Amino acid sequence: MTNLLKALLEAAKKADPTPEHREQQRRSFAYGNTHFENNLITREMVDEQAEKLAKETDEQHRV
Repeated sequence: MTNLLKALLEAAKKADPTPEHREQQRRSFAYGNTHFENNLITREMVDEQAEKLAKETDEQHRV
C-alpha cells in the first residue's frame, strides 16, 4: 500500500459526513440493492419512498 493511499484511508476514517450525505448514501444503497433484484426499481421510486417515510416519521415525532 502506498503512502498516499494510507493517508487517504486515514483521512476517510476521520471524515464526518453531513446528514444530507448520509441520506444520499442510504438512498444509493437502497437503490443498488433493490435494482439488483428487480430492474424495474428506479431511483425516483426510492426517492419517493424515502420522502414518504421521512414525512411519516416527522408526523409521528410531532404527536
